[in-house]
Amino acid sequence: MIQPFTPEPIRFVAEDGTPVQPLPERYTPEVLRDLHRLMLQAREFDRKLITLLRQGRTTFYAQSSGMEATQVGLARSIRVGHDWVWPYYRDHTLGLAMGVPMSELISQCLGTNSDSCRGRQMPHHFAAQRQNFVSISSSIASQVPPAAGNAMAQKYLGVDEITVCTFGDGATSEGDWHAGMNMAGAAQAPALFVCENNQWAISTSIREQTASETIHIKAKAYGMPGYYVDGNDIIAVMEVCGYAAEQVRSGQGPALVECLTYRVGSHSNADADAEKHYRTREEVDAWLARDPITRLENLLAHLGHPVTAEERAAMIAQTHREVDEQVLAAEATGQPDWRIMFEDVYADLPDHLRQQEAFLRAEQTGGRA
Repeated sequence: MIQPFTPEPIRFVAEDGTPVQPLPERYTPEVLRDLHRLMLQAREFDRKLITLLRQGRTTFYAQSSGMEATQVGLARSIRVGHDWVWPYYRDHTLGLAMGVPMSELISQCLGTNSDSCRGRQMPHHFAAQRQNFVSISSSIASQVPPAAGNAMAQKYLGVDEITVCTFGDGATSEGDWHAGMNMAGAAQAPALFVCENNQWAISTSIREQTASETIHIKAKAYGMPGYYVDGNDIIAVMEVCGYAAEQVRSGQGPALVECLTYRVGSHSNADADAEKHYRTREEVDAWLARDPITRLENLLAHLGHPVTAEERAAMIAQTHREVDEQVLAAEATGQPDWRIMFEDVYADLPDHLRQQEAFLRAEQTGGRA
């Protein structure tokens, strides 16, 4: 049984890839290779999107490199399309692992006509209706209270869905986070809260923002169990998040999982050269040595099913080709027309907006209809 409030993060696989406790039978070489493929795809997606950013083809992006085990592991721990996910702005790997098509993420980042948001949401802030993946918001912890409300509604309706709410460590210093946690705890709502503790809230370290030794210990204040897991160990993430999700689903109230991981890239493109300003190169290098993809590769080698250099290179090349193809396809759909400003909001457009639309039409067309 998975125990709450452990003093050290729960781990199944050591950093060198050797198991530290027996692996559940379901982790066959085929399953582990599939997890590896998803993690490597997400890493290379990151790299390609940074290239698009530098080319000026999008304007904002927040990397998840280094956090793949946490996000892929969580995606494989819930019932995709049945449960509801309230994400935070670094969760594109979670979305990809849940089956959100790469084309949708790229279209949204580019803001083209193929974007379901039609270019009206800032880049890298997508939603996915089929996966019950709620729209990402930039406001820190703003997703936590509505996620708690969503879970309260699920309890009221008597469905076996749960609400999954993710956030970074910085969100736990916000009032919205505490309000949402308190709501869910008081209502005993079926909410699984997952802290992707990458240890930096932009330029503020975890040690500067809280006196608490860990994040998961805060669950005690809200009457729920808190689980502490090595977020770079994908098997540990799946076991802990899967266990917590089913406890929540069975009517035992909400739970908090803290996944200890690290973002090896910058906070976003607005925060380049992080090592020059608030963290050391030595710290980043130490976490690069704990890379979750390398750990899984080492485990596969230990089990006698190594990923060869040729296989790895082929997977990387395939992801690069797919991103390039999807970028060209999205750009071929063109940019949204100015008229979309007046669509999809009101069933009946108010008079003052009709006047503004007419004014803009005259301005754009030179008075032509």
